[in-house]
Amino acid sequence: MTGHGLTGVADAGAFLARLVRFDPAALVRLRPVPGAGRTALWGRLPWGVLVVRTVPGTAPQDATVGAGELLAELTAGGDALPARRDAGWRWQLPPAASRAVEVLPGAEVRRIAEAAAVTLREAVAHGVAGRAVGQRVVRDALLDHVAIVVTPDEGVSAAPVEVSQRLVQGLVRMGFLGDGDVRVRSAGRWVGLVGPFGAAWSRTVADLALTPSPAPPNG
Repeated sequence: MTGHGLTGVADAGAFLARLVRFDPAALVRLRPVPGAGRTALWGRLPWGVLVVRTVPGTAPQDATVGAGELLAELTAGGDALPARRDAGWRWQLPPAASRAVEVLPGAEVRRIAEAAAVTLREAVAHGVAGRAVGQRVVRDALLDHVAIVVTPDEGVSAAPVEVSQRLVQGLVRMGFLGDGDVRVRSAGRWVGLVGPFGAAWSRTVADLALTPSPAPPNG
């Protein structure tokens, strides 16, 4: 039986516990970081954001397993790698190389996340423009909202980098923020928020845009 190779059990356990809380059936992809003695743990949140935390210990190979199963193994003090579910991982990862765009105060990122939560509660409780709306409708609209726009230093001709509320929520709700700053990074069509304890990555808002279906006659 192959071992998971992780020695940073507390760090890995915290990451896995949050993944499972958001999605009990979540998968986690273990990717060894060459020459670093560490492993990048990748997961996908229900709102379409990829999250990653790098922990001590080297996984034997790139492998995908059930997050809940690996969490149970770590909690029990075991070192076995759960049954592999590589075919279940269907999401492209961002490129390894990315460029720094901006540094944001962690307190401001947290404020943006908390303001969205307040807006969601108020909209569900009191409606929007006098009309009742469902929690899911409001939540999806908030997640698609561009929370931060950063203009790169390369000059006025450089395209601005848009950070969606999806990314902000991913970073904050996975516990990656801490007390430090947050770095905005860009890699092709990917945008990432990197906090002290992990990162959240997503395609640009334009890539995520969907054409809404017509509303039913009765709203």
